[in-house]
Amino acid sequence: MSISATMVKELREKTSAGMMDCKKALEEAKGDFEAAVEWLRVKGLSAAAKKSDRIAAEGLVFAATSGKTAAVVEVNSETDFVSRNEGFKSFVNDIMTQVLNSNSTAPILEQDSVKNPSKKISDTLKEAIATLGENIVVRRSEKYAVAGEGIVHTYIHGEGKIGVMIEVGAANSAAANSPETKTFAADVCMHIAATNPLALSQAQMDPTVVAKEKEILKLKNLESGKKAEMVDKIVEGQIRKFLAENCLMDQSFVKNPDLTITALMAEVSKKAGGDLTIKRFTRFELGAGIEKKVVDFAAEVAAQTQGLN
Repeated sequence: MSISATMVKELREKTSAGMMDCKKALEEAKGDFEAAVEWLRVKGLSAAAKKSDRIAAEGLVFAATSGKTAAVVEVNSETDFVSRNEGFKSFVNDIMTQVLNSNSTAPILEQDSVKNPSKKISDTLKEAIATLGENIVVRRSEKYAVAGEGIVHTYIHGEGKIGVMIEVGAANSAAANSPETKTFAADVCMHIAATNPLALSQAQMDPTVVAKEKEILKLKNLESGKKAEMVDKIVEGQIRKFLAENCLMDQSFVKNPDLTITALMAEVSKKAGGDLTIKRFTRFELGAGIEKKVVDFAAEVAAQTQGLN
């Protein structure tokens, strides 16, 4: 198939590989975009393994706690200008109020508004779109409610670019209410914002992610000239490193790289007066996975004025 300049440009933006390498990758993959990404990784030409998760989109990520309940939401807008608008921020706050306080299991847009039960959330969304003048999407939300002893904590980074929520379980009430536990939860939230772990632990890592990484590493080692009989052993070591870098409990703590998160938790547990456990976490990054439309204004103006000559 024909490989267009647009396809090459998109692949280059995603992988930071050279233009000719991107063209070659698309040719080898017969136009399959994801296969081309993998081809570049195997060849060692892709500069960013996770860049696809950092594609920008406008809007806000917002997180909040209320007692032993916490939530994080992402609401998208078309432009950064609207995302800074007080009316948009107020709408995002209303969505947070809804997530924190509603017990409905229905999709959020179908729920009755907590603030105004005579309306559905879909009605308030339409009103916000009409007022602000551009499309708004309530993209995703997550809510934690502590069962038993423990705390929830949230953290927002970069004025709404990244939101993190964590639940920490405790062996007893004293440990749950300890200032050390609160500091630990806050530190781990900031750590998660910085490192973007893929899973809490190795046991919770998606097996398909590990299998795909093994496949890519094996091909990459063979491509670089490693002996076939040694490749499996080399990949085994590389996978251990991959898991340590991407599983929260095995990661080196950003504020003290001499400690893993597991070791930090053990230290804090002693100070808090009871064992602590990180039960779960959620990390939302604004626009992750959304392909942002790039407008060529010169071409747009030319198209609009073409018929005027």
